[in-house]
Amino acid sequence: MKKSFLVLSLILLTVSSFAQTPRPFSIEGHRGARGYVPENTIPSFKKALEQGADTLELDVVITKDGKVVVSHEAWFSSLISLDKDSNRIPADKQRENNIYKMTYDEVKLFDVGSIGHKDFPQQEKMKVAKPLLKDVFTEIAKFVKANKLAAPRYNVEIKTEGVAGDDVFHPKMEPFTRMVYDVIKDGKMLKHVIVQSFDVRVLQELRKIDSKLPLALLVGNKDGIEKNLERLGFVPDTYSPNYMLVNAALVAACREKGLKIIPWTVNGVADLERMKTFDLDGIITDYPDRAVKVFKR
Repeated sequence: MKKSFLVLSLILLTVSSFAQTPRPFSIEGHRGARGYVPENTIPSFKKALEQGADTLELDVVITKDGKVVVSHEAWFSSLISLDKDSNRIPADKQRENNIYKMTYDEVKLFDVGSIGHKDFPQQEKMKVAKPLLKDVFTEIAKFVKANKLAAPRYNVEIKTEGVAGDDVFHPKMEPFTRMVYDVIKDGKMLKHVIVQSFDVRVLQELRKIDSKLPLALLVGNKDGIEKNLERLGFVPDTYSPNYMLVNAALVAACREKGLKIIPWTVNGVADLERMKTFDLDGIITDYPDRAVKVFKR
């Protein structure tokens, strides 16, 4: 009887410990540590890891010669870019500086760090170019090894301009997604990457290429989770809404469907504190250090 009681106690203790084990929580550096270092650059990704991010969120576009470049826009933004002659790019001309119409040798002549960003006054100014995705993987691997840091995960956003952008600012979906997938696969990063997009066509194509690749649906609309998932046509790994759309009902709906929920882009301490009141799987932020203080303390 005593032996049976001890066995039962051990079982209950084990079950209780599993039940109380917190779900892994990811702090994703948005475009690296955009609040402090020019966005989507290797120095920005290094800063995010130094500040405690475990995931690097970044965006990718395609060049004329089929290279996968880390960039939020498919052109050089007038907010942050100097052209090859070190001139500011006028706002009404920025889309004319179309990365899809340039080779990467042309792209890397543009400077996307020297003028900073007006919305991020703490951002360090430096001369830096948009990197290739494959070079990000390589350089960050060297960095984490040299600094004895944990290897990060990557949240790769495939940027599109919708159907209107096909063959104008990017390839059509099948070749576009294949180019990105091949860089991830060739870099042996499939187990370390999730791919996200606002464009359901991107996720649908990737589902065909590799049904095991984790995918995240980015959401900025107020259509609701049911309509957004119906539009996608399947349940992805992660639902990633604008943080202002997050409420208890949305979190509950994600849990019911077996979805992770990771909001974007949460920067203010008060907003981070509010997000902490929900049962989330992670947070995307321009200030990884702030998120670490709120969620890891």
